[in-house]
Amino acid sequence: MLKRKYIDLIIVLIVVLAVVSYTYTSFYSDDDTVSIGYLPSDHDAALFVANASGMYRDAGLNVELHEYNNGGDLISAMTSGTVDVGYVGVTPVLSSISKDVPIKIVAGAQLEGSGLVTNEPDVTSIEDLKGKSIATPGQSSIQYMLLQYDLKKHNMTMSDITSPSMKVASMNDALKTGSIDAMLTYEPYMSIAEKQNNMTVVDTSHEILENHPCCAVVVTDKFANRHPDKVKKIAEIHKNATEKLENDPYGCVKYLPRNIVANETLEGQILANMSWVSDLNDTYKQDVRDFISTEKDLGVLNQTFSDEKLFYTA
Repeated sequence: MLKRKYIDLIIVLIVVLAVVSYTYTSFYSDDDTVSIGYLPSDHDAALFVANASGMYRDAGLNVELHEYNNGGDLISAMTSGTVDVGYVGVTPVLSSISKDVPIKIVAGAQLEGSGLVTNEPDVTSIEDLKGKSIATPGQSSIQYMLLQYDLKKHNMTMSDITSPSMKVASMNDALKTGSIDAMLTYEPYMSIAEKQNNMTVVDTSHEILENHPCCAVVVTDKFANRHPDKVKKIAEIHKNATEKLENDPYGCVKYLPRNIVANETLEGQILANMSWVSDLNDTYKQDVRDFISTEKDLGVLNQTFSDEKLFYTA
């Protein structure tokens, strides 16, 4: 009987220890790791520089990076709680905020940086692509919005073309094989298509919509409320990494994922020509407001937002 009591006591202790261990892991260990989502793009180069050069580690932050094909998928991961911070296009960010998804813009990442590319040398305008296929990363992407805007500028609509959604890394091959007629894609794939594959850039996004905001650093409200100190560190690191990119673009190529670096010299040129943004200054905020007005005119959005709903403030 006594032996049985000891056995029961041991079982209870094991259960208690298991519960304590699980509780500690759930509320402390996992909570210490910052999950950051990104796209396989030069637009997110500041994130790659910060991570590979040890900036997060030096600031005492334990981060995990997760790659997504497009901004819609990344925002869905933030909504579900899988991702705390995202480097993502402003179009899916604004669309999500319009649906009351609790996220905020912490900083801009860059402006422009996309382009309309075709394998047909005689094409000089999007008007020449009427009745043809123009691929984008998806309907939630900023590239899809730029496609809509470019069509409208030329008195065309989406009904004048077909627009399949594709993984960006697959678009160049699809263009080479004739599976699609054109693509509206982001860097480095635009420059790879032009410089290495001898394709034609019909319009850069600078020519489509000058000075438009593209990617931003975004944080979930839940993470920001729990960890304002970490959000502050992440914003500071983003600014430092961006300055490093601006000061030494060719030297920063080594920090980028190998799957987006087709040629180191070309990659350095892309980074050197990018319009970087390192914080949340008044100019960038106004760029976002102007972009919201443009999306309203297109029917992409049906509302405007207060700064409190858009931008993170500590």
